[in-house]
Amino acid sequence: MRIDAIQSYTADHAVTPPKLGQGKDIIKGQSFGQELSSTIKGVNERQLQADRAMATGAVEGPNKIHETMIQLEEADLSTRLLLKVRTKALDAYQEIMRMQF
Repeated sequence: MRIDAIQSYTADHAVTPPKLGQGKDIIKGQSFGQELSSTIKGVNERQLQADRAMATGAVEGPNKIHETMIQLEEADLSTRLLLKVRTKALDAYQEIMRMQF
């Protein structure tokens, strides 16, 4: 397997992860809830794009199946990342609730 082929592929098809807050968002006053809401909307949009790509592929045939598969994987990874963040947030909340003051 040639690594240069992989590097050129990733450079051409760079996947941007869901945008999480940066320091400048805090200055603007965007809260954790707002950031979470916008991330959920982004993940939902990826899911809708993947659904549209599947519907288009079902009607037009397998012309661009590689692009459809990429969109499906992006949607899947975004969903799994969101679920991992949710699980970590719930674990942190439960740990805080177990603390004695």
